[in-house]
Order: sequence, then structure tokens, then C-alpha cells
Amino acid sequence: MIYRRRHQPIELFGSSRATGFTAHDVYGSLIVPRAVLIEMQHAAAPSVVQAWSANPPSWVSIRSAKQIDTTLPDALGAGEREAISLALELHADVLLIDEWAGRKEAEARGIPAAGTLAVLLNAAVRGDVDLLSSIEALKKAGFRLSHSVETTLMDRYRNRAKSESEKR
Repeated sequence: MIYRRRHQPIELFGSSRATGFTAHDVYGSLIVPRAVLIEMQHAAAPSVVQAWSANPPSWVSIRSAKQIDTTLPDALGAGEREAISLALELHADVLLIDEWAGRKEAEARGIPAAGTLAVLLNAAVRGDVDLLSSIEALKKAGFRLSHSVETTLMDRYRNRAKSESEKR
């Protein structure tokens, strides 16, 4: 799994403080592109992100893409371009990316992409977290989502949880 996100999600999923679980709990390992790590270490990044990136957990590896996909639009940042390129190179299971343009480019290349809410939904379906309390924790941490998105997320959770219980 390749990680490409802006700063806030690392605050949410890099440690279990806000959500009660980490990306490691859901995906096992995390590959952070070097360009993303550099962004995380920028002076303007939140201090918790700088601290995390200075000493990532053992389940995180830092990698550079051998070659950046030159067909990616210049409008994408260096982190998005390297994350997509690395995901292609490694045949990643999923690319964690919240930026809409980056997600669209990844999916156009056949890379499964997931955002913050998909990570949370997967964790809830697995029974790792309580979805409602995790949504509240995300909101307290500054994550914004509309009522309609929250309702859709809860509906998807109920449908997937029901489907999972019927399989058993």
C-alpha cells in the first residue's frame, strides 16, 4: 500500500490517538514516497507530522520511484506524481490519496485508490473501530465532511457489515 496524503491524515492514521487505530492495523505495511516524506518535513507542516516523518514507525518504509510517469499532469504535486508512479511500479494493492485530481489519475491507470473515509470504513467493517465515534474523532481533529457524505458513509457501513455477517 502506497501512502500519499496531505498532512492531516497522518495525524489521524499515523498513530492511534485520534481514531483508535493506525493504517498498519488495516493495511499491514505502508510505503511512503520520498517526495511525500520531504513535504511532511517542511517547516510549514504541523509539528506532529514533522515528528512522525522524522522517526516513522517500523511498519513504514520510505521509497523513491525509479521513474516518474511523464504522462501525469504537471498540475499534480511532486508527492502525487511520485506516489502514483511508485504505485504503478510496485503494483500496489491500494494508493491512499485524498486529492481528487490525484485519485482520478491513479484510477485512470488502474490503481485502486482510497481516501481517509475509505480507510475508516474498512477499519469499521473489520471491527477495528466504531465508525460513529471515529467520525466524531475525525471532526474534532479538524476533518470536514458534509452531512450527506456522513450519511452515505454510514449507509455503506451498514450494507457492508450486513453483507459480511451474511457470509459467516
